[in-house]
Amino acid sequence: MNPRAKHLLIPLTVAGLSAAALASPAQATAPEFDRENLTAGAPGAYAIAKFWLDANGAALKKATQYNWDSKEVTKLVATQGDTSDGKAGSVAPTGGKSGPSAKVKNVNLPRTIGKVFFLDHKGQPRWCSGTSIQSRYLNLVSTAGHCAYDVEGNKEVVSNWVFVPGYYQGKAPWGLYVGQAAFTHYNFSVHEDFDHDYAFVAVYNGFVLNGEKVVTGAEFADWKGGKWIEPKEITADEYAAGVSKYGPLGPYKKEDKVAKDVQTVNPPADRSDPKYLTEEGKGGVRLLAVEVTSYDYGKAPVASSAYANNERYESKSGDKGKTPISKEEYDKLVKEKAAGNFLGQLTTVKDKNDTEIEWYKTQYFIKKWVKTDVTTTTYYWVEKYVIGLAKETGRLGEVVGGQGFAWNQKIGQPVFAFGYPAAPHPDGDKPYTGLTPKYCYGKTNTSTYAVNDYKVEDQIALRCSMTPGADGGPWILKYNNAKRLGFVNGVTSLFHDQDGNERIDFVSSPYFDGDAAGVYNEANVVRNTRIVSDKGELLR
Repeated sequence: MNPRAKHLLIPLTVAGLSAAALASPAQATAPEFDRENLTAGAPGAYAIAKFWLDANGAALKKATQYNWDSKEVTKLVATQGDTSDGKAGSVAPTGGKSGPSAKVKNVNLPRTIGKVFFLDHKGQPRWCSGTSIQSRYLNLVSTAGHCAYDVEGNKEVVSNWVFVPGYYQGKAPWGLYVGQAAFTHYNFSVHEDFDHDYAFVAVYNGFVLNGEKVVTGAEFADWKGGKWIEPKEITADEYAAGVSKYGPLGPYKKEDKVAKDVQTVNPPADRSDPKYLTEEGKGGVRLLAVEVTSYDYGKAPVASSAYANNERYESKSGDKGKTPISKEEYDKLVKEKAAGNFLGQLTTVKDKNDTEIEWYKTQYFIKKWVKTDVTTTTYYWVEKYVIGLAKETGRLGEVVGGQGFAWNQKIGQPVFAFGYPAAPHPDGDKPYTGLTPKYCYGKTNTSTYAVNDYKVEDQIALRCSMTPGADGGPWILKYNNAKRLGFVNGVTSLFHDQDGNERIDFVSSPYFDGDAAGVYNEANVVRNTRIVSDKGELLR
C-alpha cells in the first residue's frame, strides 16, 4: 500500500460565530473532495422516503448495522501525537424548534443525533449513526465516510440514503431527511484512506407521510405527489349496483377465473342452441377469457369474432392491460410469478438514480370454449385511486438544531461519543440492541494511532466499548448538557480490542484537521431544497 499523501490546508478561525453571521472556514488551497449526488430531484427523493416510511417504517425496522465483521477488530499502534496542520477553528452550534421542552425519549441525549439509513451494494438495508451539524443553510449531516461510500462493495456512493434524527425504536419523530449530495475527501472515496473517514451530507427539507386519501380518477391524474391504484374486491350486488363502501373509485370490473390447463372444445355449430350457452347441464360449453402468458397471447390470432375460439381477448390484454400497482402488490406478484401462479408481466419505472418509483402489471387473455363443468370463480373488483399525503417538517437545523464544528483542536480533551451500537463483541456477547442511542465519555488519548489494515496513520482514540452501529456517530467537544450542544470534532470510524480479550475497548476517529474543514466548506454551500409543497405534492 502506498503511504497517504498529507495535504496542508490552513483554515481561518471562526470561533463564536452566531447562526446569523455563519461563514465557511477559509482555505489556503482548494480541498481535495468528492461530491456525489444522491438523488435525481424531488420524485426520486420522495420515492426514497416512501421506501423507508411505508408500512409503518417496516424498512427502517428491517435494517441492520453496517456490515462490519466484529471478529476483525484491530489494534491501535501509537504514532507521533498532535497532527494539526494550521490554526484551530470552530463554527458555533445552533438550537432548533424541538427545544428542551419537546416530549422525546432519552431526554439527556442531543436531539441532533440519529440514524443514517441506506442500501448497500447487495441492496440490503443498513444503518450507521450521524448528527445534524451547523451549516449556512441548516441542512448538513455529519457521519463516517464509509456510511456514504460502500467501501465493501462497488466502492461507489450508497443508495437510498436518509437521515432520521431522534430515531427511537422505528419512529421518526422529527421527519425523514433524504440525502441530496454527499461530500467526502478524495483520499477516502478513491483510496479508502480511513484517516479521512468522514462525510458531510446535504439533505432535502424533511417530511413525513401524512396518511392517504381515496380520490376520483380526475383528481388522481392531476395529483403530483405519490399515488397508486389498489384493486379492491367487491360483492356481486355492489358490482350490479355500481356502488361500494370505498368512496370515489375507478372502473368496476369482473373476471371469471378458471382452473389452469382447462380442456377447450370446438365452438358450437349453432351458437343460439341453449345446450351450448347454458352454464347448466352436462355437455354444455361456454366462452371464457382465460389468462395466458405473453408468449401464448402473441401466438393467438387477433380477435375477429365474438364467438371465435383461441383468439386474443383484446379488452383485457396488451397495453390496455398495463395497470399501475403498489410496491406491495408488485412484491407479492413477483413471488407468485416465481411460483407459477401469475402469468402476466411485471415492469417498473426507475428515476435517474436507478430507484424504482412506479410499478405495473400486464395480464394477457385469450378466448376459449370450455366445458361447463370446469370450475370457475367470478371475481368482482373496483380500482381504488389513492394519493399519498405528505407534510413538510422544515430544514433539519431549524427542527433539531445543529452541533457546532471544530478542527485542528488539541487532542487529549474530554469528548462525548454518541451512537447506536448493535453488533456483538468479538466474543459473541451482544450488550446493545441498536434501538436507542448510547454514549461514551472521556478524554481522547494524547497520542495519535496507526492501523495498517485501513491505511490509518493518525487517528485519535477514545476508551469506549460501543460496538459497530455506533460508527458515524459524533465526537462532541465542550458538550453542554442543558443545551445538548457542543462541537463535532470527530466521528466513530473503527473499533479496537487493545488488550486481546475479544471485547471492544477503544474506538477511533479521523483527526479533524484542515482537510476536514475543507470538505465541510464545500458541503456548506449547498442550498436546502423543499421536495413537498404545502398541499403535500411533489415540487418538481
